[in-house]
Amino acid sequence: MHVVRLAALPLALIACSGEAETADQGAPPQGRYKAGPQAPQSSARPFAVTPIADLDSPWAMTFLPDADGSGGRMLVTEKDGRMLLVSADGRERQTVATIPVDAAGQGGLMDVVLAPDFATSRRVYFSYSAACETGGKRVVLARGRLRPAVDQTGAVRNERLGEIEALFRASPCVDGNGHYSGRIAFSPDGRYLFFTAGERQKFTPAQDPKATLGKVLRLTPDGEPAAGNPLAAKGFAPEVWSYGHRNLLGLAFDARGNLWEQEMGPKGGDEVNLIRAGANYGWPNASNGSHYDGRDIPDHRPGDGYEPPKVSWNPVISPGGLMIYSGAMFPQWRGDAFIGGLSSTSLVRVHLNGTQAAKGDQWNMGARIREVEQGPDGAIWVLEDGADGSRGRLLKLTRAG
Repeated sequence: MHVVRLAALPLALIACSGEAETADQGAPPQGRYKAGPQAPQSSARPFAVTPIADLDSPWAMTFLPDADGSGGRMLVTEKDGRMLLVSADGRERQTVATIPVDAAGQGGLMDVVLAPDFATSRRVYFSYSAACETGGKRVVLARGRLRPAVDQTGAVRNERLGEIEALFRASPCVDGNGHYSGRIAFSPDGRYLFFTAGERQKFTPAQDPKATLGKVLRLTPDGEPAAGNPLAAKGFAPEVWSYGHRNLLGLAFDARGNLWEQEMGPKGGDEVNLIRAGANYGWPNASNGSHYDGRDIPDHRPGDGYEPPKVSWNPVISPGGLMIYSGAMFPQWRGDAFIGGLSSTSLVRVHLNGTQAAKGDQWNMGARIREVEQGPDGAIWVLEDGADGSRGRLLKLTRAG
């Protein structure tokens, strides 16, 4: 296992620069392309919205299965490197780790996911962007253990994330501050960890068999290439599960074991994809969008050799986060996918039916939505992005009335 342990991390809060996402190569920043409705968009929302907490450019969240059965506490990542433990009512929060990240542009502390055996292992997986010793930057997959912090008298003083180790580093290192991706999803049986690595706004790495950029990767929980990955025998990096991706900002399994992914397109062409082993999703050779400078990109067409999206948006929604709903609070949406909308300032529902998908609702949320998660009671929770005047709030959505 290629593991590098990180130095002990301070628990104190660090100041946040509040820097908004930026893009390289003269392209408009991620999520800033003018959006338009792709499904009926309405401010008449079928849910009540309750603000829970104000945060500082939050990126992702995950709920803890608290031993007392109360549920509701959550880990939340913030762009500048803080990982917070937040109570269900938002009134209590503590910094459990401060990760040294490169937070320029779209970089920072990103996804956070509990290990399948968290109840016993206390392991937490997360991703972040980091500078490389040889120059350039990349996305990193890491893990640690969340344990009570004990002072010199033996008293428990909050909790902290320790035993932190970097498990996997995307390659090659490249210049720029965009398209890190960094989403994490465990297979339903807990044997494999799927990880997304964006093409870093460099286009061609998505089709390069030796690079892990622009790919969905299948790893062991220790960060090693999983045995039997479909493209290793064809000369691909042994971690690669699928390729031809751009900026993969959502990854989730449904109840049938299908792996769904969403990614930002260029000027148009945001996608929801059903991820198949060994498939090529086309970027940068095929897309339902265009280059920011107006140059055309061939659309997905039958027989072109590329896997087409199940749903695409043009104009864009600028997707952030992906959750597949399984709760009881909104039974009419069970099995559907929910996506945050950044430039579209919306919450987007996509109806899933087996291996097919169709656009559902798109609700105006009045702020950029970075993350969507399901709570223990079936409520839907979202994180505002904290850029462009958004307050970066944590919101709880419950049944209206």
